[in-house]
Amino acid sequence: MEQISQRVQSLAPSQTLAMSQKSQELKAQGVDVINLSVGEPDFPTPAHIKDAAKKAIDENFSFYTPVPGYMSLRKAISKKLKDENGIDFAPEQIVVSNGAKQSLCNVILSVINPGDEVIIPTPAWVSYMEMVNLAQGKNVLVPATIETDFKITPDQLRDALTEKTRIVFFCSPSNPTGSVYSRDELQALVNVLADYPNVLILSDEIYEHINFTGSFTSLASFPEIADRTCVVNGVSKAYAMTGWRIGFLAAPLWLAKATNKLQSQYTSNASSIAQKAAEAAYTGSQECVEEMRKAFERRRDLIVGLARAIPGWKVNNPDGAFYLFPEVSSYFGKRCGDRVINNDSDLAMFLLEEGHVATVAGSAFACPGYIRMSYATSDDNIREAMRRIEATLAKLI
Repeated sequence: MEQISQRVQSLAPSQTLAMSQKSQELKAQGVDVINLSVGEPDFPTPAHIKDAAKKAIDENFSFYTPVPGYMSLRKAISKKLKDENGIDFAPEQIVVSNGAKQSLCNVILSVINPGDEVIIPTPAWVSYMEMVNLAQGKNVLVPATIETDFKITPDQLRDALTEKTRIVFFCSPSNPTGSVYSRDELQALVNVLADYPNVLILSDEIYEHINFTGSFTSLASFPEIADRTCVVNGVSKAYAMTGWRIGFLAAPLWLAKATNKLQSQYTSNASSIAQKAAEAAYTGSQECVEEMRKAFERRRDLIVGLARAIPGWKVNNPDGAFYLFPEVSSYFGKRCGDRVINNDSDLAMFLLEEGHVATVAGSAFACPGYIRMSYATSDDNIREAMRRIEATLAKLI
């Protein structure tokens, strides 16, 4: 007997994970695949963070923690937000979860009722839309293109807002584009949001520290919307801790209490050991963060230069994260033998099967005509991957 709920049937599988899985299957068959589909740092977790986890094990931090996390960790996060971002969230307003993904989903499930509208600027991370679908909300997608550096305008935002709008999503630095909104650009959007006091702002700031602009502005730092802005962040990207699964939500107290209640019923607390490791990440030396940021910036410069040499591609210069999102539609309609490239999904699969480079189709991010490539890999892998891509595309006529 197979009876799957409509709730689960309505969800699309993650195309980023699917492409990564496909590349792993080819590798298992002996194919030399370079995987540019995965959005995680290739660095090991810094030693002082691992040492804190080992110490936590030795000191028997092996019992249930409070659902929203150890108070010591929430205090460390509160201090980080104040010192680095100039925003005030008491420890009681912070809920630690099993990764930033759970923090985002907690907000959606705690706030959205069937039919409520959620505005999502696109290109957008694959899971945003599916979280809204899970809550039976309505996705309102606001498109941006490479011509605007993948940033929406205040007029676009105002046109999308209605009396049914409950949440506006933002992600800067962005997955999948690497775009970073300046403070002035954010202020222009905030000026629009100030006229809609019942709208919640959900700011995904997980790539905060992988930023090549020299500055970062949190949406929660604007007084006009500070009391209704939720910040989601975590340790996965900045500290190379994707597998540790620690993210957090900093939110108005009423929402923090609601997500705490929800989380208490379906996962309870995040890992006790991982929490102590995250505490060390926030309270220890930040030199590791800057070292990784510099490496990502160097890789950004490398891949952008190589991508701009590929005929027909349109390439911008991303200011953060570790993704390149070139426009590739000039290859649509071309063929290699009996194989025809009709869209970005066809192109991504062609690059994987013919060139042995894994990328992700832009349609996965609600932006057809593009592909996403992660440069969270070595310089040698980047050079070889781009060589393979250029040679593979040359087969299309």
